[in-house]
Amino acid sequence: MTERQKAHLKELPAEPGVYFHKNRAGEVIYVGKAAILKNRVRQYFQSPERKDAKTRALVAEIDYTDWIVVDTEMDALFLESEMIKRYMPKWNILLRDDKTVSYVRIDMKSEVPYVSMTRNPDDDGAEYLGPYYGKVAIQRALRILRKIFPYYDKPYTGRKTLNTDLGLTPGIEIGKMTPKEYKANLRQMISYLKGNRKKLIRDIEKQMYDAASKGDYEKAAALRNQFFGLKGINTKIVFSDKEFLDISSDQALHDLQDILGLKKTPGRIEGFDISHQSGTNVTGSMVCFINGAADRTKYRRFKLRKQQNNDPASMLEVITRRLHHLNDWGVPDLIVLDGSVGQLDAVRKIVTEAGIAIIGRDKSGDHTRNARVRIVIPRGDDDYEMVELSKDSHIAKLIARIDDESHRFAIQYHVLLKRKNALK
Repeated sequence: MTERQKAHLKELPAEPGVYFHKNRAGEVIYVGKAAILKNRVRQYFQSPERKDAKTRALVAEIDYTDWIVVDTEMDALFLESEMIKRYMPKWNILLRDDKTVSYVRIDMKSEVPYVSMTRNPDDDGAEYLGPYYGKVAIQRALRILRKIFPYYDKPYTGRKTLNTDLGLTPGIEIGKMTPKEYKANLRQMISYLKGNRKKLIRDIEKQMYDAASKGDYEKAAALRNQFFGLKGINTKIVFSDKEFLDISSDQALHDLQDILGLKKTPGRIEGFDISHQSGTNVTGSMVCFINGAADRTKYRRFKLRKQQNNDPASMLEVITRRLHHLNDWGVPDLIVLDGSVGQLDAVRKIVTEAGIAIIGRDKSGDHTRNARVRIVIPRGDDDYEMVELSKDSHIAKLIARIDDESHRFAIQYHVLLKRKNALK
């Protein structure tokens, strides 16, 4: 270690978070999560003879380590996943046995749903939560949540099992709960997994007092167990909670503020894209990044009312419809369009009148992962400035991540509509 790194590591906190190993060029070469940052990061530099050859090679490249503190270990898991997708560090690929992501799948359309994990989401109408890196950590979190929200982990057969006796299933098979009550519990768990922890705890507390005031003490006791279970889970491991997750120290956000001349760092950034095939099955996407991390609970998709082979006109319809929801969806600090001057010209007036900053990403038709990151910034009344960003810069990684996600989400909905129309 360098003397600078030694002094820096003395500041490591005994809290959960995500750490970023960097080389001498300042490139992020590895992203990891930790329940206790102080312990995990220091392990890299202790007892080198006990480490495998790949880890020793990684450590030899580390020049400096940054970190971000979060509330819980599962918040760290969520953030680690997001940052790996943004920076794609080479050592994450070289060191991980689990190179793919996992999703939690719950099919709420089934009469008796069950909770499972998969690597490949299907277009089957089920709820998919994720993606997440680190399958073992997610399984651990689900085991804890199952004690609060009992669920089936296999298709329902109606037969009593050991899990029934352990209280890990809703007990429909023994008349303990109805399918309707079970689904209500599952919706609460889904809400929790999506990050609505604070609101859910408040709602359960209110239901608990309401049940007690009506003399329904059995229901009140069950709600009490859920309430204290959720309150106590924070000391163990929880899923991501965007209400508490704060990565506002993200360098990319500060870089964006500087280059765009914004009054504050853009805490909420929305990305938009259009997808179609020769003007048919035209769809629009809106993805949302809060403090630099994707918040899938706020994603929206649009089926275009006018089917046409005209991306600027379609973008105008999508942005117009989006601006009608500023009160209920929230107000973005910055909008990023997948497109250049044509798309920006179409929507610039209505966006700036709403007091929202906007830029475009000009890929010149190149939708590969290696596409250059050139942004188009409105200047003055009618002018635009083209800024070519270094692909290795923090801001380029963030813009590319937002743009890739909006592109993926738009295509996903386009393919869904195409399949549905083909069956008509």
